[in-house]
Amino acid sequence: MNHQEILTVYTSAFVDELARMKVKHAVISPGSRSTPISLLFTKHPDINIHINIDERSAGFYALGIAKASREPVALVCTSGTAAANYYPAVVEAYYSRVPLIVITADRPHELRDVGAPQAIDQLQLYGRFAKWFCEMSLPGNREEDIRYVRNIAKRASATAKENPAGPVHLNFPVREPLLPDMQHDYFTQLRCENIQGNILESGILTLTDSSREKILSQLSGKERGLIVVGEGEGTEFAAEVKKLAETLQYPILADPLSQLRTAGDSAYIVDCYDTFLRVEEAAEFLKPEIIIRLGAMPVSKPLLLFMKAAQTATHIVVDGGSGWREPTGMGTYMVHCDETAFCRDISGHLADNEPSEWISTWQTLNAVSKNVLQTLNEVQQLDEGKVFLQLNELLPAGAALFVGNSMPIRDCDTFFHNRESNVRILANRGANGIDGVVSTAIGVSVHGQPTVLVIGDLSFFHDMNGLMAAKLLQRDITIVIVNNDGGGIFSFLPQSSEREYFEMLFGTPHGLDFSHAIAMYGGQFSRVKDWEQFRKAMAESLENKGLNVVEVVTNRQENVDNHRKLWNVVSQEIKEVIEGKKNVLKRS
Repeated sequence: MNHQEILTVYTSAFVDELARMKVKHAVISPGSRSTPISLLFTKHPDINIHINIDERSAGFYALGIAKASREPVALVCTSGTAAANYYPAVVEAYYSRVPLIVITADRPHELRDVGAPQAIDQLQLYGRFAKWFCEMSLPGNREEDIRYVRNIAKRASATAKENPAGPVHLNFPVREPLLPDMQHDYFTQLRCENIQGNILESGILTLTDSSREKILSQLSGKERGLIVVGEGEGTEFAAEVKKLAETLQYPILADPLSQLRTAGDSAYIVDCYDTFLRVEEAAEFLKPEIIIRLGAMPVSKPLLLFMKAAQTATHIVVDGGSGWREPTGMGTYMVHCDETAFCRDISGHLADNEPSEWISTWQTLNAVSKNVLQTLNEVQQLDEGKVFLQLNELLPAGAALFVGNSMPIRDCDTFFHNRESNVRILANRGANGIDGVVSTAIGVSVHGQPTVLVIGDLSFFHDMNGLMAAKLLQRDITIVIVNNDGGGIFSFLPQSSEREYFEMLFGTPHGLDFSHAIAMYGGQFSRVKDWEQFRKAMAESLENKGLNVVEVVTNRQENVDNHRKLWNVVSQEIKEVIEGKKNVLKRS
């Protein structure tokens, strides 16, 4: 075989084996050195191709597809700094446990470290943020070469998906000429029995008998317990968590990313803890004896501080990915067990507890807080928190709501309350950064459900290039920009007291008119002036195809004032409830 045939046979085997491992999507950023990989991905009949010119955007776009599907997505670029632009997305994928197969083309070994153009050191480029790295061999056509490249494809797919899921990195050195033989199909010819077959998935982690007994002994006789649920997925997971709560008579403190708030009504779901745990009297009165935490750490800082203060409680942290996601430092038992299996196992070995004053208190405080927070619907001026109160009513069943970091995810936590809608709430909470959010949400939209992104103006600006994917790939998405002309979250932090430097370093007003950018990318833009316009714009955007942007212009200081007014009202009412509870206890 000549060089072109060898290149084609080798690369075809790799692409075909990924397809046989059910990798359905490849996101490609065009470049020269990656030519054979890109062309053969495009030619394969079982792989959907997404072209994204900007590598930083492409990385997050692939992350969005993988996040929504929980299946590995291939990501392809040329050599040099193109590969470095994937770095933020790889970091996010690692920490949020999203499966990616990052494929970087590279110069052959003789062109490295000799001043050749577009050649950087790509070995272990992503460091510990890649679950596995492989420096691929140069293309060959021996039986051993084909077996090798197919096995690498299998291993990459299996490793990316294996719990905890995450990114893998394959670095492909390629010699010129780079053009493969596109006239002949080598995919099927290379499927030999002795190299065929899938890797069997590993089983889920379950409790040992001794671990179960330790946990059951800790639960015995403890009435004041909590189930804290972070990011999670699946109707089975939601059902088993609720069953455990009903058995134990413990409240479920459900983070918006847990999917429990939209998976059906339950008397045990508490969704306003972020508000009433700010009240010192409530936090003191509600000290638990035991905390069961499932999934990643929730968004709420008051909840984090509350758990850190529970120094005499038993903290049971359950992680199906065998990780150590325990920032409170209070973990008594670190349990490596599938979260759904844990709930099913433990509830199956317990008798039902009787309803108690403990669960009743949490339900009362939650109801009082929710009633106050819902009064924000009466506010006439545009308000950041009210965006989520409105969206909870406006989003169609089964929609995907992607939420930006900083203020949007916190307002979602505070104002997106429990309602059966099957709305799936997603966010990039691995590294909690503001970069790549637009691209990730557009990637989520690939799976066809109505997709709405709520994002702050700085985060939107940071990833405006991501809009190119919506334009070129004809994605349907609604983006709600909450525009307070700067970094709104800093107004809630101690930095806001440094008035002389605050605006320059933290407020960072930009004065941008985003309508021009939306027009450049062929989208529909609406800047709403009141809530009637907002509801109309949302209804129209969900019916329209393509890119639709609704801008809600708010005032940073008014937003702070509105939040603090609500917290003050909640505080007064919560204190009255707590005082009443204490008096009852005294009389009894």
